[in-house]
Amino acid sequence: MKKFAMMRATLCIWILSAVVCVGRGHHHEGHDQDTALDSSADSVSLVTSANKEFAYRMYKKLAAHAESQGKNIFFSPASLSIALAALSVGARGETHRQLFSGLGFNSSLLTQTDVDQSFRTLLQRANKTSQEDISEGTAVFVDNRFKPQPEFLDVLKQSYFADGFEVDFTKTTDSADTINKYVEEKTNGKIDKLVESLDPSTVMYLVSYIFYKGKWATPFNPKLTKKGMFTVDESTKVPVQMMNMEQEFDTYYDQAINTSVLHLPFNNSYSMLLLLPDDMATLENDICPNHVTKWLKGKVSRTYDVYIPKFSIKTSYSLKDMLIEMGMTDMFSGRADLSGISEGRELLVSEVVQEAALDVDEAGATAAAATGIHRLLSFRHIPVLKFNRPFMVLITEHTTENILFMGKIINPNI
Repeated sequence: MKKFAMMRATLCIWILSAVVCVGRGHHHEGHDQDTALDSSADSVSLVTSANKEFAYRMYKKLAAHAESQGKNIFFSPASLSIALAALSVGARGETHRQLFSGLGFNSSLLTQTDVDQSFRTLLQRANKTSQEDISEGTAVFVDNRFKPQPEFLDVLKQSYFADGFEVDFTKTTDSADTINKYVEEKTNGKIDKLVESLDPSTVMYLVSYIFYKGKWATPFNPKLTKKGMFTVDESTKVPVQMMNMEQEFDTYYDQAINTSVLHLPFNNSYSMLLLLPDDMATLENDICPNHVTKWLKGKVSRTYDVYIPKFSIKTSYSLKDMLIEMGMTDMFSGRADLSGISEGRELLVSEVVQEAALDVDEAGATAAAATGIHRLLSFRHIPVLKFNRPFMVLITEHTTENILFMGKIINPNI
C-alpha cells in the first residue's frame, strides 16, 4: 500500500454547494461567424440536455445507496457536472471515454473543446444573472512541487473560471486551512470546514462550488408561521415550524404519477419546485427531465392555502462508489490516464465528495426581512396544499430547466 502511494500521486475532487452565493464571472467575446454561433448553440444545448439526464441518474443512485436511505437527500448535479467536466480536460484514452459517457456527452457529437466552451457559456450566463444571487466556479490547489500542464490550467481558468493556488501538501494542517478558508469565503460561511485531514501524497485538489441566494418573489409572512406536525413515516411524526400563505400559486397535478407540483419563483430566473407524491418510490423511479418540462409548461394558476415547513439541512456524500457504478471506473484505479494534467506523474483520483446546504424560510433560501402579505379573504372553498410528509425539491432555471439543486426532504429537523 505504501509503495503504491509512492508510485501514484492522488487527486481529490470536492464539490461544494450552498444555497446562498458563487464566484466571479469572466467575460469572453463571442464568435463573429453565424455558423460558429449556431454550432456553439448546438453544443450548449447538447451539454445542457446531458447535464439534466445526469442529474436524475445521480439522484437515483443517491436514493438507492445505503448511506442515503431513510435520510434527507440534497446535492447539486450542476456543480458535480462542472467538476467532472473540468477533470475530463486532463483525462485521456479510456479514462476520458468513461468520463464523457458517464456524464452523458455524446463523443461523436461533442469534442472536449465543445464541452469546455459550453460550460464557459453556461457559467457566464449564471454569473451574469446577479452577482448577489448566484455564483459558481472552480478552484485548483496544486502542490508546489507538482507542475501541471500549462494547457490544463489555462482551460480550467478560461472555461471553468478556476482560481489557482500553490500549496505544500506535506504541511497537511496549513494546506487544509488554506482550502477551508477559501471554501468558507465562497459559500458565505455555509460550509466552513470541508477538509478535516489531508493525505501528504496529494498533489492536487479540484474544488467546484455553487453558492445560490434565493429570495421568494412573494415572501411568506412570518406572523403566519405556526407549529405543525410532519409525518416522517407511519410510526414517526416530528414538530416543525409551518410557513403558511393563501394566494394564487402556479401548480400542476401529474395524474400519471399522482404527484402535486408547487411552483415557487424566486425574484430572479430561478424557481423552486416542490413535489408532493402519493408514493415517493413511484416518483423517484419515474422522474425525468420531460416531467419538469411538462410541469412548467402545463402549470395553472389557482388560489391555494399552502403550508411548507421551515428547514435547514446539510449533506455530505462520498460519490466514488456511485460514479464507479455509472461506469467511471478507471480514474480511481491504477489504469487512470490523467496525462493531460501531467505527463511526468502517474495520477489517480482518490475521492469525489460533495457537500451541500439548504435553508428555507419565509424570505426564501436565506434569512432576510420579510414583507407582510395580506391574507386573501374569500367565501369560496380554498383547497389546502400541505407539505407535511416527505417531498422532493428542485431548484431550476426557467429557460434551460437546468437543475442547480435537487433533493428529498424526509425529515425537516435533521
